[in-house]
Amino acid sequence: MADPDDISPEDSELFRSAVGAVEPVQSPARIRSDTPRPQPQPYQTRRAEAEVLEEMASGDMTMADVETGEELSYKRPGIQTQVFKRLRRGQFIVEAELDLHGLTTELARRELNEFLAACRHYNRRCIRIIHGKGRGSPDGRPVLKIHVNHWLRLCDDVLAFCSARPVDGGTGAIYVLLRQRK
Repeated sequence: MADPDDISPEDSELFRSAVGAVEPVQSPARIRSDTPRPQPQPYQTRRAEAEVLEEMASGDMTMADVETGEELSYKRPGIQTQVFKRLRRGQFIVEAELDLHGLTTELARRELNEFLAACRHYNRRCIRIIHGKGRGSPDGRPVLKIHVNHWLRLCDDVLAFCSARPVDGGTGAIYVLLRQRK
């Protein structure tokens, strides 16, 4: 392609006479819309969460699924040991907290699901859930603790959890490390 400075004045005049008068065209690509683009809908995530909720509601849980000790501890494969140690030591800032004391199992499940959805929406990384020690249960067993342990293991956004330090509730509460959303 020739450099525009290399065109002779005669050629330039010939081109202008052949083309004639021109006006810029308003292309539809240049029209800007004030309407914001819709947010993407995470259909697969919603479907997976619905499946987890259904499984949680089915109640197909045996006592063999639950650790027998007082302390709860869980980490997904791939979570670094140092990260888990920091969680156990309470070295992450707790960004949100849920207290399930005194709730029925069904109400606790609903509250936990709503809480986790809100934490996911606001991209919370470390949360604390107070489930209690079961001292108020008729048989003295920690019902909510057992269920929370099971429910959190089913949630893909939960990377790890462990019983809290005594100052934060001890074996009546857990720190939960959630997957970071991008």
